Amino acid sequence: MSLLKIRKRPEPTVQLSDRDRRLVWRLAALLLDYPSAALLATLDDLSGAAAELPDTIRPFLEPILTHLRTGNPIALAQEYVETFDMRRRAALHLTFYAYGDTRKRGMALLRFKHAYRHGGVELGDEELPDHLPVLLEFAATVDPVGGERLLGEHVPVLELLRLSLSDNDSPYSGILAAVTATMPPLTTADRRRIAELAAEGPPDEEVGLDPFAMDPITFAGTDSRR
Repeated sequence: MSLLKIRKRPEPTVQLSDRDRRLVWRLAALLLDYPSAALLATLDDLSGAAAELPDTIRPFLEPILTHLRTGNPIALAQEYVETFDMRRRAALHLTFYAYGDTRKRGMALLRFKHAYRHGGVELGDEELPDHLPVLLEFAATVDPVGGERLLGEHVPVLELLRLSLSDNDSPYSGILAAVTATMPPLTTADRRRIAELAAEGPPDEEVGLDPFAMDPITFAGTDSRR
């Protein structure tokens, strides 16, 4: 099944407020995390927060909330690993799509590190800084301007991830639909880049990225697997 058979990207019919956009990013950051017992215990709170979103956005998040609430915890954990850790076209590390594990990726990762540092956040050495949930939390709770800039630079990757999840009928696809709906409409250049990324796939050159490994941002109330 080709990702180029693009399902129409969802667009909100009303402009979202800054508060709503940050709430979408915050909810997406949490819901894209590993479905630990701590995360599953917060689903009522997350559902309550999602209920505050406009009708144009809320339906994107309701399916995953229901899925997590009704699913078996062991099955949910297995599904998460199979979805995001075992499929190259559904990786949550944004620079992986363009650079794979190549030397060029190291410089791209520094862009994220510098943005976090500018926002007053120092990352450690347990996670790469381009992990989407980390970036979404940063945009939602630390530096909305800097976080949105990084999200905007990776719109083609976000859209490709949405398409990949949607084509595989993943319950997580709605999260990406909500995130992309907070971004500007796709440009011709974006669509061209999406087609290139879908056709080429991540490069295969294997190199060590240890010097660029970063610790996830630690936010209050978050039990992070990252």
